Amino acid sequence: MNVRNSAAGFTLIEVMIVVAIIGILSAVAYPSYTEYVLRSKRNECSAQMMGMASALERRFSTLGRYDTGGTPGGFGCPADGGTATYTVVPVLTASTFAITATPQGGQTKDSCGNLTLDETGTKGVSKSTVAACWH
Repeated sequence: MNVRNSAAGFTLIEVMIVVAIIGILSAVAYPSYTEYVLRSKRNECSAQMMGMASALERRFSTLGRYDTGGTPGGFGCPADGGTATYTVVPVLTASTFAITATPQGGQTKDSCGNLTLDETGTKGVSKSTVAACWH
């Protein structure tokens, strides 16, 4: 009778190979994930800024000026509350407005920096190219 004496389990080499594979996958996936999170929060805030600009344009079409009636409410980043990712500040005059969103907290790592929007629809950023930051 031939009895085979084999130990069940993994060898140290096999465990180290698995750890190395997980490390490589993590090194590739994590930066992509964090960039995606920053981009999604930036896109949410740019949408909020466009909503504020639309509200200001409606005000201008009915009242003839942007600075009447106070700052439009209900706009922030993120829209549903929670930890602020941007501070949104509108500057209103009778015939112009400029909305600036300044990144806060972890969003300061975003490559675009401040987002700006004015009454002519001109979009701007402080650190990168506009095309890469406004979608």
